[in-house]
Amino acid sequence: MSFGFKAIAAAALSLASLATGGLAQAADLPVKAAKKAPDLPFFLVIDDRVTFSYIFSAAQPGAWSLKPDGTINSKTTKQVYSFTHFDVWAYGTNFFTISMYKSDHNDPAAPCTQTGGIVSPAAGFAFTPAACAGATEIYGLFRSTLGWNQLFDTKTFSVGPLHNISFEAGMDANTEDRYNSAAKRSVVGGLEFAFDLPYKGYFNVSPMVYWEFANHTSFAQCGSGWNTPATACIADGNTSYKPTWTVETNYYMDLGFLPPNMQFFAISGRAAWIGTKGSDTEPLPASVVNGVYPTKVEFNSEPIRLTFDAAKAAWGDKYSHMVDVWVAYRYWQNKFGLDHNNAAACTGTVNGTRVSTGACTESSLYSGITVKF
Repeated sequence: MSFGFKAIAAAALSLASLATGGLAQAADLPVKAAKKAPDLPFFLVIDDRVTFSYIFSAAQPGAWSLKPDGTINSKTTKQVYSFTHFDVWAYGTNFFTISMYKSDHNDPAAPCTQTGGIVSPAAGFAFTPAACAGATEIYGLFRSTLGWNQLFDTKTFSVGPLHNISFEAGMDANTEDRYNSAAKRSVVGGLEFAFDLPYKGYFNVSPMVYWEFANHTSFAQCGSGWNTPATACIADGNTSYKPTWTVETNYYMDLGFLPPNMQFFAISGRAAWIGTKGSDTEPLPASVVNGVYPTKVEFNSEPIRLTFDAAKAAWGDKYSHMVDVWVAYRYWQNKFGLDHNNAAACTGTVNGTRVSTGACTESSLYSGITVKF
């Protein structure tokens, strides 16, 4: 039920109570006190879900190995366990998700610095064989909006397909047990333009400012064993990037044009661009000689996801989207802003030649099951 409809319903109940009381008093009859109209709940919609999903060929900067035939394997599978919360209240929305990503052995946990090996300070930073478990990463994201129509009690910002304009703010954070021990912290702020699509669908576009103000990486830390020149390393490995721009988009639409006995499917997707944010070891200046490169525009997307409403198909409309099964395609270029052709984490030496490993470009099938509770 929409906020507007609930507000009208509450007003109608209130008027009905007043009218009944007035008629009774006019007839000079004993009456009970009119009941107060029920208050609207603070949250008009609350949607909590858990998901298990599987990325078939993910990529992780710095994680690659050589196959027996001498070609590069930069792919790793990832199991993903997620909790997602979404709510709607009188003035806007809140979205929060936290996920655990578990990689296979081609993306190793510490102390391995690369697949199957560690760099040993005791051996003069020499490479020694090792067997490490796949890395585990925890990633959280939060976004909140305040709608202009709700804030200013107007419909001015609903024109044609434009449904609303909102202020938007949020943050991202992660931690992981890889050798580089990344610990990203970023904030965003800007606007969201919400458009209606057919079949109760939507398309949202959010141009915002993005600031990754902190991110630790051992690969840039002085004395880490990666033979980083003193002019291209950071004492504690803590980078601080420059503020830049970002554009985030997402859409959803039921396939309502299908015959009634097949209306169990929906499509959705997302895409985000993050602008250049300095060098890949900011605040150090870019220097090809020292292996420090400018960051590139990052493109992170899931262009399309096909969702099957299994609960509706099995138990009817009452249980719609209680259990969803889905399959998607995932594409991520210049992962974390690293230049996929040049950055140290994206390249490697094979037969004496420095080449791109593909570790900073992700192109994968992605599938999972989501349960609402």
